[in-house]
Amino acid sequence: METHWEKQLSCASRCQRCRKSLEREEPRILSVFDHQPICVACKQTEETRPDYPDQSKQTVAECIAATGKPYGDTASYCFHHFLPFRCKN
Repeated sequence: METHWEKQLSCASRCQRCRKSLEREEPRILSVFDHQPICVACKQTEETRPDYPDQSKQTVAECIAATGKPYGDTASYCFHHFLPFRCKN
């Protein structure tokens, strides 16, 4: 799940939901449902789903089990499902 996530996902040029173009400086965030980079507007829509709270908990548990890193580790793949990030490259 976490392997090479930053290289593959952090500089995604399009939101995987609405297909909006994402400029390098624009924030993006990972979906808790499919781990794909989405724009902040699509994340806000995702958060209104009735199954979002349960899926969020499941994503955190799976991430911690897979990575061995705490949820709050800002360098962790898990963290970027809940806090927007920008392209670093």
